[in-house]
Amino acid sequence: MAIVSREVKEGMQVQGEDEQIAYSITTTPWGSDPSSVVVVVKDEKADFADVTDTVTSGSASANGDIITTPIIKNLAAGRTYRVEVKFASGANVFECYFRIRAER
Repeated sequence: MAIVSREVKEGMQVQGEDEQIAYSITTTPWGSDPSSVVVVVKDEKADFADVTDTVTSGSASANGDIITTPIIKNLAAGRTYRVEVKFASGANVFECYFRIRAER
């Protein structure tokens, strides 16, 4: 199966700077039964600096073909973040992403 894009189909998300949200991703376009999930959050305005430790709480989980990210919080209004989700499916390792625009 050819993957046209690594970006999740939902595209850009909008999150308020005071909100705390765990996002869900369906891995079916890439593979089933994801494992070894790693989530990294990068600040696009700061040359894609890794801000994972600052803006996440908890850990990612997988259930069936659904990955749930850690809670994403403490975002700075006016910034855009790239959330990269790496996971294994069988012998393959995939990495998809989505973007979050933070608002007041």
